[in-house]
Amino acid sequence: MCGVCGCGQATIDGRPAQGAPGHHHGHDHRHDHHHHHGHDHDHDHDHGHDHGHDHGHDHGHDHGHDHGHDHGHDHGHHHHHADPDPAAARVVQVERDILAENDRLAAANRAWFAERGVLALNLVSSPGSGKTTLLARTIADLKGTRPLAVIEGDQQTDLDAERIRATGAPAVQVNTGKGCHLDAAMVARAAASLDPAEGTLLFIENVGNLVCPAAFDLGEGGRVVILSVTEGEDKPLKYPDMFHAADLMILNKIDLLPHVTFDVDRCVDYARRINPKLPVLSLSATTGQGMAAWIDWSLSRRPAARARAGARSA
Repeated sequence: MCGVCGCGQATIDGRPAQGAPGHHHGHDHRHDHHHHHGHDHDHDHDHGHDHGHDHGHDHGHDHGHDHGHDHGHDHGHHHHHADPDPAAARVVQVERDILAENDRLAAANRAWFAERGVLALNLVSSPGSGKTTLLARTIADLKGTRPLAVIEGDQQTDLDAERIRATGAPAVQVNTGKGCHLDAAMVARAAASLDPAEGTLLFIENVGNLVCPAAFDLGEGGRVVILSVTEGEDKPLKYPDMFHAADLMILNKIDLLPHVTFDVDRCVDYARRINPKLPVLSLSATTGQGMAAWIDWSLSRRPAARARAGARSA
């Protein structure tokens, strides 16, 4: 189970699913009582709970009935009690340690970016939202205005990095394997490899996932969540942590609105229930509609100051 990312915390209608926390003991006690009271009433109670440890205690007072009651009750009852679980506590501590170490590295990244005047933007979304298409269009629109670079995050392949390199911008591919998000250490290594020039606008395209990346600060100067109109307007309510952590929401693929059932106003309302001050930009990376507002937002954003890094690491 990874509580950092939520993996293993499955529920069905609000209750733990099978295999999730909420442990089942099912223990077979099997203690065989055989208390011989001595008074023989001739009733042999077989209660059925077979505990397994033989008490066999002889009371000594002869009432004449030989209970010989073999309790043998195999309760196998599944009690769900709230006793502290040392293993679960250890997992929580490990998860806290992981996040604390990631935050420390993120603060170091933020300071490193600030020294070079680098603005790092962390782009997060579900798969297929159009992140790479948006990046390619953004690079084309910004070419010649300032240095640009991209860190590409995917579980496998370097297809997206190749698409970015084709625009003329340097890109480093980070493959996470089974990992579902980038972390600060991965970004530190990729940024060192890129060695961005002073004043670079660095885009970090995170792994397509609206859950896990929300928990991991990368040292970015802004987090941009991208939602396409083909995904459904309820995504902010379904994945609130991601939208709560965002500095900007981009509603992409608006050129497809005539062909899908998607209520823009409702989607924006849902997003602002989670993050009341969240700016929202609607655009189409394919047609270019609305791109100017996104470019303006990117250019107006400033690198995170050193003070913020210190505050986060405190």
